Amino acid sequence: MFSANTTQVSSAATTTYIEDVFSTWLYTGTGAVQTITNGIDLAGKGGLVWTKVRSADSHNLQDTARGATLKLSTDLVSGQLTQANSLTSFSSNGYSLGSDANAQVNGSTKTYVSWTFREQPKFFDIVTYTGTGANRTITHNLGSVPGCIIVKRTDTSGNWQVYHRSLANTQYMVLNNTAAVATGATRWNSTTPTSSVFSIGTDTTVNASGGTYVAYIFAHDAGGFGNAGTDNVISCGSFTSTGSALSVNLGYEPQWLLFRPSSAASNWNLVDNMRGFQVDRSGATVGLQPNTNAAEAALGLVGPTSTGFTFDNGGSGDTIIYIAIRRGPMRTPTVGTSVFGLNARTGTGAIATVTGGQTDDAVLIKNRGAAVASLFSSRLTSTGYLVTSSTATEVAADDTILQANPWDVMDGVKVGTTSTITNASANTFINYLFRRAPGFFDVVCYTGTGSAGATYSHNLNSIPELMIFKCRPASQPWTIYSNLTGNTKTLDLSTTAAAVTDTTVWNSTSPTSSIFTVGSSGFVNGGGTTYVAYLFATVADVSKVGSYTGTGATLTVNCGFTTGARFVLIKRTDLLGDWYVWDSARGIVAGNDPYLRLNSTAAEVTTTDWVDTAASGFELSNSVGNLANVIGGTYIFLSVS
Repeated sequence: MFSANTTQVSSAATTTYIEDVFSTWLYTGTGAVQTITNGIDLAGKGGLVWTKVRSADSHNLQDTARGATLKLSTDLVSGQLTQANSLTSFSSNGYSLGSDANAQVNGSTKTYVSWTFREQPKFFDIVTYTGTGANRTITHNLGSVPGCIIVKRTDTSGNWQVYHRSLANTQYMVLNNTAAVATGATRWNSTTPTSSVFSIGTDTTVNASGGTYVAYIFAHDAGGFGNAGTDNVISCGSFTSTGSALSVNLGYEPQWLLFRPSSAASNWNLVDNMRGFQVDRSGATVGLQPNTNAAEAALGLVGPTSTGFTFDNGGSGDTIIYIAIRRGPMRTPTVGTSVFGLNARTGTGAIATVTGGQTDDAVLIKNRGAAVASLFSSRLTSTGYLVTSSTATEVAADDTILQANPWDVMDGVKVGTTSTITNASANTFINYLFRRAPGFFDVVCYTGTGSAGATYSHNLNSIPELMIFKCRPASQPWTIYSNLTGNTKTLDLSTTAAAVTDTTVWNSTSPTSSIFTVGSSGFVNGGGTTYVAYLFATVADVSKVGSYTGTGATLTVNCGFTTGARFVLIKRTDLLGDWYVWDSARGIVAGNDPYLRLNSTAAEVTTTDWVDTAASGFELSNSVGNLANVIGGTYIFLSVS
């Protein structure tokens, strides 16, 4: 065992979030020393790093309990091997890699994924022990009843043994093969684990006399995370497949999912939201198989929802077991640069990654110099994009617009080649990159019911103040909710129209911190129709959803910021008015300030001086006149610091 971790998961002094204890990290090997900085304290707390080259090669598991240079592979029965110059050390915010001659974790130009699990009560624990050959119990520090235990003999060969709470305590599975669940009382001694111990029998795969072992222990719905100390972040469960799509409710959106049928021979499957985990269960969801050394491949079985995941395997009656980990971040941002990035760039005509300075979940791209539509896309919809100036349906981008798996990077989005929408050579573009985070921004994909009063869960963790909806497969308006115009009125992002009354859209019901409500309108809730919703709210010194009344004179809009606004979106609501956008990358300065209009394909206008910086937010000049500051006009805005 690395060490007993007796720190409270949540207290007045410290709060733990999923981003403190788990990370999916994508990187390219260098063949030379490099550092992976994922923010996980492995040196102080202990944990496991599970790495896989995304082409064909073995999985590598290295942990603090056994030592950095000792590796195990989930696809092999062999005992632990010394892997010199691979993972060389653990740190307080990640780990270091060596030159790795065997290219297991850092081969030059090879692409890798690593999953880091930190030891933490009610999430994950590592135990090492020496076998006795007699029935016994092993102490653990999970602080809750384990949901899954994976045991591997380390001194010699042996199968990976899996206990899962959805199976009987006389049953076990094997991680390194496709065998269905088996019965054998000598694995777990026919005894269910408790919050302090688990039991092992006499089988040599778990308890040979003198044999050495490691156990990776996963919690199940134990709570203990988040500001209230009650949020679940990991679930070990099961369900029965039906032969058609079904929904599994976790109470949260997952970012990592390990699953397989227990009742039939099958591979284990592992997906995560960094390599591709698409809401539509299409080929954009990318899976790996822990029991094989195969390269990752399309896996159209599962897709995330705001409360769990959907599953469709085409079969019926199989019992599917899983381990799911909650999507982060759970921590409310404190600076705008951690959740919103600006990138003004010139197109290259070749594949490129547009970065924003953080891991991103949605992007808005506009060609600045040409009459070209603006693109809005998200991680959940993969290559699917919408045009803000049009009612058109969602389009699956080809590789001239977005690359095949555009969100397969730690920072930003991968654009295509020759398209004037995203990256045509010598064209200038502005890219707005948003990260989902509590209180700031969320993305929800859902399927409508056609019934008034339907509710859908979101993960904003605060009351949405601005919600932007679009029907994906049909030509429908962009439909906007603002708390400042109320739950009986709507706006349309693709037009200049004022707010109009329509009680069939929001069902005259305001959203809450956990759900939003829609009426029977096909704009937001057609039966069997898919939709995407972008939700925004106010976070102190990060974002502001607000309103003002025009004065016709210079007007300072106080957003509560300390460093001024980097992004400003303004719309007049009482009469006609464009959806104007200014940003600091193109210039919110004392001189001219270029603006774009989301409801128009037009190029940016560079000859006006309408918006200036202000420490608390932004300032409207008197020259903006009847466009964004007419006397008595009412306006809504979204700004980000």
